[in-house]
Amino acid sequence: MNKLELIAALRAGADISKADAAQVVHVLFDRMADALAQGERVEIRGLCSFSVKSYKSYVGRNPKTGDKVLIQPKRLPFFKPGKELRERVDRQP
Repeated sequence: MNKLELIAALRAGADISKADAAQVVHVLFDRMADALAQGERVEIRGLCSFSVKSYKSYVGRNPKTGDKVLIQPKRLPFFKPGKELRERVDRQP
């Protein structure tokens, strides 16, 4: 499911206009991204949680040349599925 399909499902499920559904989805995603950018945790009970993990710098390798490359420290979003989501996905064929 992509963003447009999510908007269509919200439109049909909530019986609202496509513009209103799109606005809800955009606001939701923007707020989640803003919270993660500020280092906050986003939790949707029963579905999942998002957090930010910090990684230290390390020496990697350029796969093309094999040369050593210093990888700078970084912060990346981390997704963790909730128990209900794990169970629901596991029982589906």
